Order: sequence, then C-alpha cells, then structure tokens
Amino acid sequence: MILAMVSSVIYGALLWNKGQKLDNDQDLFNIMGSTYVFMVCIGASNLFSALPIITSQRTIEYRERFVGMYSSKVHSLAQVIIEIPYVFLEATLFLIISYPTVNLYGSAFKVSWYCYNIFCTLLTYKYMGMAIVSLSPTYQMASVFGSYWIMIVNLFSGFLIPQPVLPKWWVWFYWMVPTSWVLRGLLTSQYGDINKEIIAFGERKTISTFLENHYGFKHEDLPLTAILLCAYPIFFASIFTYFMAKLNFQRR
Repeated sequence: MILAMVSSVIYGALLWNKGQKLDNDQDLFNIMGSTYVFMVCIGASNLFSALPIITSQRTIEYRERFVGMYSSKVHSLAQVIIEIPYVFLEATLFLIISYPTVNLYGSAFKVSWYCYNIFCTLLTYKYMGMAIVSLSPTYQMASVFGSYWIMIVNLFSGFLIPQPVLPKWWVWFYWMVPTSWVLRGLLTSQYGDINKEIIAFGERKTISTFLENHYGFKHEDLPLTAILLCAYPIFFASIFTYFMAKLNFQRR
C-alpha cells in the first residue's frame, strides 16, 4: 500500500501535466515507459510480498487439512477473495494520485479503463505469486521462479520489442503473457482514439495511427483486452486454489 502511494507520487512528479502535451514520439514513449515501469514495479512488489505469507500459511493449511477442519479448496478460495478489496484500494490510491497529476485525458471512459487496468494488473501479479508458491516446495524456489517469471513476461510484453517486429516463432508467447495485454490496455484506452498529430520518426502521424503501426494497438481491440485482463487473475487464482489442495510438500 505504501509502495503504491510512493510510486504514484513519484510517477506524477516525473510526468507532471504531460499526459496531453504530446508533440513527438519521444513524449509518447516517456508516458508509455513510465506508466508501464511503475505498473510492473508495483505488480512485482505484490508478487514477492505474497511469497512468504502464502508459504507460511501453507503449513497451517496442511495442519487443517490433516485434522479435517475444513476443505483445502475453501481455505485457498478464502485467501484469494481476501486479496480483492486490498488490491482495489491499492489501485484506487494510485489512480487518485497519478491521474490528475499526469493530466491524462479526463473522460469517464478513460478514467474507468485506467482504474480497471491497474486493478486487474495488480491482482494478476498477486495471484501469480500465490500460484508460484502453490507449485514450489520451498520459499527459496518460489523466489527463484518468481524472479524468472517476471523477467520473461517483461521481455515479451511488447515494451522492449514491439509485437510487429517480434520473430514469428516467438510472437505466440507475446499473445500469452499478461503484460502484453496490460500495455495494450493502458495505451489503447488512453490514446487509441486520439487523432492529434505528432512527429514520429520524422513523419507526421496521428497518435492512434502511430500506436497501430508501431505497436499493433487498435482501439477496436479494447473489448477483447478487457476480457483477457479479467481472465488472467481468474486463471492464476484457479491454479493456486487447485494445486494448494492437490500438492503436499510437507516432509515428515
């Protein structure tokens, strides 16, 4: 929670009132890069903060499973549900602080999309960490797997290497990782319908055209993006709930 507040203040200070002051591609890259980096930092913090807590609670879950107090799936499902209001508050704080300071376009549609994107992103990272713990025998292994997974999803997010220039044999991974849809949702919802002209690589293009040509982001893909942003948390939460009940790493 504190990290989200601090990050939103730093993010707002770095991009103070620059959300609508776009004259060239570098201005857009600054907005995109800063937004994405702060989302990833807060998301990674959520992922790694879940590892020690869920690892310690797993021992309690083993004990309750042994005495038959209640179902393992019920215990895991409760852990999933309890994270929702906390993450929603975290996303709301980031929205309240960062959106007006950066001065992004102030329509109800864009504000709602911004909040939805942040909420789904943070929830995905939180459940991702919980799923990693459910598949790892120790906290140390979960930390290693978590670090490796963070690296992979950021490499194929489309931020470092845009989707149109990814090799054909790797582009399938781009469509699978949640970060690619996070970046698509963030940029497309805010700038995918903006027809203001900027200078991009020496040519005059509208912002929406530049996003489509350079990144493959289309405003009409927002409904699909919304569905997938919601599907990823459900997917990782389901993995966590299932494998916490099925796997037992306890040594006797």
